[in-house]
Amino acid sequence: MITAETNVGKLEAQLSHWGAKLDELVAKAEESGTEAKTDYHKHIDDLKAKHRAAHAKLEEFKAAGSGKWEHFKTGVESAWDELENAFKALKH
Repeated sequence: MITAETNVGKLEAQLSHWGAKLDELVAKAEESGTEAKTDYHKHIDDLKAKHRAAHAKLEEFKAAGSGKWEHFKTGVESAWDELENAFKALKH
């Protein structure tokens, strides 16, 4: 379970890591064939949207302060799970 103060840094680091992975995927998509490229870009667009949503939820929490963690916890955890699952699905 994610706690407020102890994990904000970890969440930011993970988000940054996923951002770098997303950049790698974009580069790979550009190298792939036309048909694969179209399919790959659909997945990448989905990942980008989930990455933006996770980032937005984290920023909302940071702006509200740690006292509001319970209010934001479900949204942050949900956005994180969706992004993580999307990355896992793309690997397969």
